[in-house]
Amino acid sequence: MNNNGTLVISLDFELLWGVFDKVDHKEKTTYFKNTRQVIPGILNLFSEYEIHCTWATVGMLFNENWEDWKENIPEILPQYKNRNLSAYDYGNSIPSFETEFLCFSKELIRKIQNTPNQEIGTHTYSHYYCLEEGQALASFRADLEKAIELAEKMGIELKTLVFPRNQFNESYLKVCYDLGIENVRSNPTNWYWKDTQNDSLKNKIFRTADAYLGPKNKSYRLNELKVEEGKPFSQKASRLLRPYSSNKFLNDLKLKRIKSEMTTAAKRKEIYHLWWHPHNFGENPERNLKDLRIILEEFKKLKLTYGFRSENMNSILR
Repeated sequence: MNNNGTLVISLDFELLWGVFDKVDHKEKTTYFKNTRQVIPGILNLFSEYEIHCTWATVGMLFNENWEDWKENIPEILPQYKNRNLSAYDYGNSIPSFETEFLCFSKELIRKIQNTPNQEIGTHTYSHYYCLEEGQALASFRADLEKAIELAEKMGIELKTLVFPRNQFNESYLKVCYDLGIENVRSNPTNWYWKDTQNDSLKNKIFRTADAYLGPKNKSYRLNELKVEEGKPFSQKASRLLRPYSSNKFLNDLKLKRIKSEMTTAAKRKEIYHLWWHPHNFGENPERNLKDLRIILEEFKKLKLTYGFRSENMNSILR
């Protein structure tokens, strides 16, 4: 890769599969309609600013409808102790024509696929929880194989994986590698990102505060990352882009912080890895797109001044 600084963006594309255990889908109709509409807006901005991005996509989104979904259930399922986490239990409880737009999005996947510089990666097939009690290597392999199978039917070769809810599981890396996954996203090194399974209130408070206060150096050099034979390359996330806040002071502070961190990365010739969920833009979509444009305008300036580059998780290694 080029030795200049690099902006890497990865998005966790989930729709309802990412939050079904936390929300009532009947109350999220407008939210997810906005999400589906905002994704083309994100892609238009990426095209305008020539931004590369990895879309880590839940495999269930590749289905056309509930009939397809039922035909594509893996032979081995995760046996979570907390059954509320099972996408299969949940899917069997809500199948209807009205809920299909919450759970399937083959047309949006095609739109991403047809947009220059976009990589479609995987967020596992079922938004698989890799640290929850009841998960196992065999069910994880079956889950990932199903995601690969459906992607291949669309001519997509999955090379990158993002663990759902950032439940990074070292013991699953060899399975990923054996199935052709070359890159995974790992968590920031801050202590409040280490225990993503239990996700205590204290951790949530510090993660939120980190968007506005505290140490600003979030970038790194590629050669600082650990490379192990027989395992995918682990690329560290730098910053979660939090959604628009109606508190102007906090929202401006968030944007100022990101722009400052990008500038540091550009000057030091380091990597700055920004990530979020498309559904984070489901509330106040126009405001969120405006914030994204502000960030990309800053990228454009840094590109002209320092040769700052844009890469996705796969292209950065080419």
